[in-house]
Amino acid sequence: SHGQRDTAQILLMRGAKYLPDKNGITPLDLCVQGGYGETCEVLIQYHPRLFQTIIQMTQNEDLRENMLRQVLEHLSQQSESQYLKILTSLAEVATTNGHKLLSLSSNYEAQMKSLLRIVRIFCHVFRIGPSSPSNGNDMGYNGNKTPRSQVFKVRKVYDVVRKIDVKEMNFTKHAFINQTSHEQEPLELLWHSLDEWLVLIATELMKNKRDSANITSILLKQKGPDQQDATPTPSFATAGTEGRKELSTGAGELKTYDVPGKQEACADCQDVISMTANRLSAVIQAFYMCCSCQMPQGMTSPRFIEFVCKHDDVLKCFVNRNPKIIFDHFHFLLECPELMSRFMHIIKAQPFKDRCEWFYEHLHAGQPDSDMVHRPVNENDILLVHRDSIFRSSCEVVSKANCAKLKQGIAVRFHGEEGMGQGVVREWFDILSSEIVNPDYALFTQSADGTTFQPNSNSSVNPDHLNYFRFAGQILGLALNHRQLVNIYFTRSFYKHILGIPVNYQDVASIDPEYAKNLQWILDNDISDLGLELTFSVETDVFGAMEEVPLKPGGASILVTQENKAEYVQLVTELRMTRAIQPQINAFLQGFHMFIPPSLIQLFDEYELELLLSGMPEIDVNDWLKNTEYTSGYERGDQVIQWFWDVVEELTQEERVLLLQFVTGSSRVPHGGFAHIMGGSGLQNFTIAAVPYTANLLPTSSTCINMLKLPEYPSKEILKDRLLVALHCGSYGYTMA
Repeated sequence: SHGQRDTAQILLMRGAKYLPDKNGITPLDLCVQGGYGETCEVLIQYHPRLFQTIIQMTQNEDLRENMLRQVLEHLSQQSESQYLKILTSLAEVATTNGHKLLSLSSNYEAQMKSLLRIVRIFCHVFRIGPSSPSNGNDMGYNGNKTPRSQVFKVRKVYDVVRKIDVKEMNFTKHAFINQTSHEQEPLELLWHSLDEWLVLIATELMKNKRDSANITSILLKQKGPDQQDATPTPSFATAGTEGRKELSTGAGELKTYDVPGKQEACADCQDVISMTANRLSAVIQAFYMCCSCQMPQGMTSPRFIEFVCKHDDVLKCFVNRNPKIIFDHFHFLLECPELMSRFMHIIKAQPFKDRCEWFYEHLHAGQPDSDMVHRPVNENDILLVHRDSIFRSSCEVVSKANCAKLKQGIAVRFHGEEGMGQGVVREWFDILSSEIVNPDYALFTQSADGTTFQPNSNSSVNPDHLNYFRFAGQILGLALNHRQLVNIYFTRSFYKHILGIPVNYQDVASIDPEYAKNLQWILDNDISDLGLELTFSVETDVFGAMEEVPLKPGGASILVTQENKAEYVQLVTELRMTRAIQPQINAFLQGFHMFIPPSLIQLFDEYELELLLSGMPEIDVNDWLKNTEYTSGYERGDQVIQWFWDVVEELTQEERVLLLQFVTGSSRVPHGGFAHIMGGSGLQNFTIAAVPYTANLLPTSSTCINMLKLPEYPSKEILKDRLLVALHCGSYGYTMA
């Protein structure tokens, strides 16, 4: 019961029988439950049949997976042949489970968990083998120069799949098995089945698209060229015999056409997708795990990338029909930017809460379990800082600390104080977030609205500025890693830099609203005959002196014209918002990415990143109402205005923040309340302007003057519906007043 290896050895040498106890628990059960690999080795020496029993235990959900890994890890280290035998046996069991999962008659939840559990164990054993990717050896060979492919080679195909039910084989289309060579990799059988399923579904999808196009063609041909716009849209009605449809033209006349089973085929295809999407996605996840365990850390298997590209349409169909698949099975998206880009629009359409959970699940994957108190292992892991020089002393200790340990937990103690714990950690983050924007360090400057900060293009007056920017990135990365909020807000453009999103001319408004208006005016007007004489060079303030900076090579001699003005505006924007502070951005990101991988943070947009870092601001609706102005025909007592404020009261806190962002471009209320909101030309109250109502018209806004352009909706219900659509789907575009 405690894995006494010597005791087991002595008993077996004396001929002790191997029997279960009165509860049916065997000695092997006890050893595996405790992770006693050495004792399991002894048992197998005397009873070789127990080897397969251990392999079959990988399917038992009641056994702790880490204990099974521990046992198999020990057994695999005994010899090269043992290592290959374990991998081959695990591959066979995984293949059998995968085939059962593809059988629609099996229990999805149980089979899915079983397959992924076995594959995780398989990959763990594979990695610790003599030629694991991490040790830098040739991936084609193990320590004894045995071809790596031999790990998967097994007996004849009928041996590998002998346990699979014949009906299941037929149902999952395994006819190809009879045509395979005498030697096969068992997992390759599973990947082949997966590929066949996806090809089959892709064929059906293409067929339905063609059928749909053919139906449309038939309908259009029945109309005369002059009737196509005037005739009502036709509809199909079942004619009573399969394969024939009655076409109602909307004019009281019925005509019959041969359109064999189009709707049924489409419905059948959708049913197949509904039944198979989750099962196939789980096998895809297993395929990715097996491909990944054969690659060096940080590299995505070329074979898997090719697989996703080949089946791109089907995988997108799965995700569009059930986006939860992304979070449940398509973890590979986070590890390969090329694949992520294909699904990013679908991912970002998922609820913010779901993406947050996915973010932290993968951020903390592989880390030891924590009680979230983050107590250090020993005294050396405590960050000892001085209150009177908290910024510099914190920078010094964090730069010397072990990055991996900081990811697991933070413990802070102020010099000369006894206090420790999460309260001290929160205080440390709070003070540091204020110190980061302390003007004495010249790292950040205030934006035009006075509530957000932007990297200072002249921060080099501080000789350590790049080290400090790197430290600032580390602090924000650590805060996000440990879900600690910081009391600091950046400009929208800086959040974009963190996310790798290109800036645009509208972002200039945060640092220079008047300049942003000028850029907007250039885009909105024909500048051909205005004599502006602009060139692709601009004057920039460098430490109080104006310098001419070309926007591109030879820019001083290139005139801005109606044709190239869009390029000019974009280059000016990049100069003001990116090029002028590129070293500072790079240093910050170097520190930030030590704790937050770029692949994970791109799950969010700039608004959501602000919420992750700084939390949800509290909004006082009464103060908001009291400091709102009305124009263009609206007055405080109008029915639409009353409906509007009723809706605001009903909104969630998150939706109120979205509304504030939508109208003002900021999620924060400045110190002092809504009476202190800044506009493009100084203090500017929140304003609601009347707009004539037309069906489905959405509210719009002009952020430079904090104006909500609210249509005169006929009912509160329509107003609320249109407002929520604008907040959730249209919060990224706005006009410049």
